Amino acid sequence: MKLFYTIIVMLVMIFIITFSLTNTEPVNLKYYGFIDTSVETYLLIFISFGVGIIFAGLMGIVERYRLSRKASRLTKKVKQLERDLAKGEIVPLKVEEGTVEKV
Repeated sequence: MKLFYTIIVMLVMIFIITFSLTNTEPVNLKYYGFIDTSVETYLLIFISFGVGIIFAGLMGIVERYRLSRKASRLTKKVKQLERDLAKGEIVPLKVEEGTVEKV
């Protein structure tokens, strides 16, 4: 497995190097007078890719936090329902294809 990982990393590195060497033409960036610069094509693509990875990572963190909060709320609700069931405040129901019966 370690050999496979090393081969994949080497192939990716070769791709990055050859991509960088073949895309060295400068690109002019202008944005309403705030930005007026010249950047090589490969650098612009790598920066865009890096920003995309960071943005996707942040979105993943936000989603994980949201799901964690939802799981916490549902766990609390289950515990409360179990306490109510143990006290006899709730009558358990058995649900089958279109029918509901008291247990």
